[in-house]
Amino acid sequence: MRSEVAATKRAWPHVSHGLPARIGAGARAAIAEAGERAAALALPALFQERGSASLTGPASGLAGEVRSFALLATRGWQLIDAAIVQIEHGTPTAARFAHANVALYIECVYDAHFTLAQIGKQMRKGWEKLEGAPAFGSSLTLAEVNELADIYSQPNFRLYPHTGVKLGS
Repeated sequence: MRSEVAATKRAWPHVSHGLPARIGAGARAAIAEAGERAAALALPALFQERGSASLTGPASGLAGEVRSFALLATRGWQLIDAAIVQIEHGTPTAARFAHANVALYIECVYDAHFTLAQIGKQMRKGWEKLEGAPAFGSSLTLAEVNELADIYSQPNFRLYPHTGVKLGS
């Protein structure tokens, strides 16, 4: 996950305000790397569809959010790449369509990272809702919850700036 986040943060400035009329080699390489890293994400078995079926309460929601992150990030970068191909090599009509709709794909990437940035907060709330230390004992301590909340936080996962492109721009 760390390599996807790092690659996305490198590519993000190239797409956060939409695609430029000409996409330079550096931007193209950064976008391709982000897409490759997103596609290579491997979720732990517990977060996959089958594994998360055994989770209950707040844990099931967190597993779903991690799956959503992986799917949105992967699909978003794939579709951004496909839009670039159409803009560079497609017919004029296909290029206009791709350019007009790329904002949707950029929002997918942003939303994926925003969702991941909320997990820490939600984990802490879930731990407290389930009565914290008395319920979990040493299997999940407040220190571990706080450590995970710090890892899955806005400073670590949220993309800045927020997307500056709107659909059809």
